[in-house]
Amino acid sequence: MKKIIVKIICIYIVSAALVGCVSKKDLMYFQDAQTNTTSETTMEPLHIEVNDILSIKISAADPITALPYNPSSSSGVAINNLEVMKLQGYLVSEEGMVTIPVLGKVSVVGKTLGILEQEIVEKLESGGHLISPTVSVRLLNPKITVLGEVKAPGTYTYTEQQVSLPQALGYAGDLTINGRREDVMLIREEQGKRTVVKIDMTATDFFTSPYYYVRQNDIIYVSPNKAKVFSSTVVGSVATVLSAASVILSAVVLITNN
Repeated sequence: MKKIIVKIICIYIVSAALVGCVSKKDLMYFQDAQTNTTSETTMEPLHIEVNDILSIKISAADPITALPYNPSSSSGVAINNLEVMKLQGYLVSEEGMVTIPVLGKVSVVGKTLGILEQEIVEKLESGGHLISPTVSVRLLNPKITVLGEVKAPGTYTYTEQQVSLPQALGYAGDLTINGRREDVMLIREEQGKRTVVKIDMTATDFFTSPYYYVRQNDIIYVSPNKAKVFSSTVVGSVATVLSAASVILSAVVLITNN
């Protein structure tokens, strides 16, 4: 009787260990990638959203004439601190507007940075404000949120104009051993619409999709694998199983010896 119980316990422990195992194939990215090949990635123009912070710099052949069209604090001294630049930038209102000195309110939501630059140039020229003006528009607060089975979940800001999904996951320290590389969820809200997609990072299909590059305010969620889910249960922990087995075995020994 005691031997049978011991065998059952051993089988249970081995089964638990096997369920908690992760194969090498589960951990590898881009498994179908071929060497010496090229493919075109899709980068859609960035569209301005509510609560974005914009840097809008207006200049002209005569710098003095452009000063009234820029925030007063930005004249004269160059600012290199990003946080200070955000405080002095143009926050896009709930109505999708920013207020530029002299020009007044300008609608910006849904427009690309390039289109907004062109529109401001046209306003300056058609209104007789400046001769041959140049306008530079940049987004100051792009951020992404990475959650789930990554080493350092959180919200990350970046300054590059293009950040890929692998780079974004790299910000969060890469996936843990328990992250499902074939089940990475990306949530994107753009122009009032929410899109949810599942991305398989063990394949290379997403290289040419609109989701290879992240957008401002994207949320990335990495699902846990079966091993993680199993280990999260009360009986899933190997340590718990061993402890329970030890108690049961001790009880069996005491009962059979009496």
